[in-house]
Amino acid sequence: MTELAKWESFYTIVGSAAGALIGLQFVVMTLITQRPRAHADAGAAFATPTIMHFSAALVLAALLRAPWQTIATASVVWGVVAFAGVVYAVVVIRRMAKQGVYRPVFEDWMFHAVLPLAAYATLAVSAVTAADYTREALFGVGGSVLLLLFIGIHNAWDAVTYHVFVETPKTGKEK
Repeated sequence: MTELAKWESFYTIVGSAAGALIGLQFVVMTLITQRPRAHADAGAAFATPTIMHFSAALVLAALLRAPWQTIATASVVWGVVAFAGVVYAVVVIRRMAKQGVYRPVFEDWMFHAVLPLAAYATLAVSAVTAADYTREALFGVGGSVLLLLFIGIHNAWDAVTYHVFVETPKTGKEK
């Protein structure tokens, strides 16, 4: 499996980044919970997906560092992650539409709906084509993992800035 071995450093870096960002997101969420208002619907639509995308990047990085005997086994596993991701992305879209705390704008739909679906769909296509186009499929997986990581970074930053610049003035608390 020499083709997969070439990706060793990439997945070590991406997996480490995803793990660290999951930890930072938990710290941020802990700080935000000390606020007087909590909105479970908005959290399920906007905060939880961030952790899920970071977790998917971490899981994929770990899976692709495993010593698989064939690409077929690895592709089945990342295909399962892709399927779960597509299903979860659809659930998030429904949650975004149903929650009434915040009206999503174009950027929200792009980073919480369109791009995650694109990442998981690319991952699914890569899983299906891995046996015949291993090199290309691995680039598809790598691109999907990076996209999920960047989506998570964007969404985490967006959530923090929203709570600092929008929610803080509403609560009447000044820094």
